[in-house]
Amino acid sequence: MGSPCELKLSGDPALCQQVAEDCQREAARFETQYSRFTTDSITAQINAAAGGSVVPIDAECRAILAYAGVCWGLSDGLFDITSGVLRRVWTKGRLQLPTPDELRPILALIDWQKVELSDAGVRLGMPGMEIDLGGVVKEYAADALAQRIREAGVQHAVVNLGGDIFCVGTNPEGLPWRIGIKDPDGPGAIAQVGIANAGLATSGGYERYFDIEGKRFSHLLNPATGMPVESLASVSVIAEQSVVAGSIATIALLKGQPDGLHWLRTLECDFLAIDASGQFFTRQGQVSDEMPASGLDQKFTRLNTNESI
Repeated sequence: MGSPCELKLSGDPALCQQVAEDCQREAARFETQYSRFTTDSITAQINAAAGGSVVPIDAECRAILAYAGVCWGLSDGLFDITSGVLRRVWTKGRLQLPTPDELRPILALIDWQKVELSDAGVRLGMPGMEIDLGGVVKEYAADALAQRIREAGVQHAVVNLGGDIFCVGTNPEGLPWRIGIKDPDGPGAIAQVGIANAGLATSGGYERYFDIEGKRFSHLLNPATGMPVESLASVSVIAEQSVVAGSIATIALLKGQPDGLHWLRTLECDFLAIDASGQFFTRQGQVSDEMPASGLDQKFTRLNTNESI
């Protein structure tokens, strides 16, 4: 899935080994089914048929596409799975900002409302359009693996697909799983959170970015302008499902600052946002540097400089 993935399972060794192997196969299926980097995935088939015929899809793919539509609506169009075509302009190693003339023909291909979802399947309304499910499928897969783990009878587990996490039950000691929140400005963790039976996702521009003319630009692009968003450095969200946590975190980043923070506080989920200057924000407001770790909120706590996780 283009990122480090891991499973932590606790229980009967034979059962855990069996479940781990099953989860690995299922993760590989998601990769094969939805990757945009292969020619035989359903994503590639849909993109290849853009502007032409309807592509039949199964119930799982339909549910993922329908959820992408919900995210488009919640984000006022900022979360748009057809915006992946911008990578044609924003290529790796790019040294200059794109010109309006470069962006104009690509922006014309971005429009979720031209994704036609019907009983027969899905059709992209314009030749050259593409969908990219990378912002949804990995989180969806984390939830699916967690469900398989629970159904198999394993009561203590962590699914981590490139930072999209679901914690099944508690840890073996009966306490919430202790998860670190990466420091967007350096190696290691800057905060921690205890989670049980919930999903956690963190979005930020610190892992992938463009260095152009001495300035760092986020890989998150505004689908209306084609330009990187000026946003928070990192947003971590806890929700009942990983896919919900991930989309909320991404939408908050796409909305930028302060709109992203205002929107997060309208939702009933715990979050930790970090801005470019290193300030912490939670549902309760801005957190001062002097506030002790226990004062952040009921879930997230700041790590000391010399503390590891």
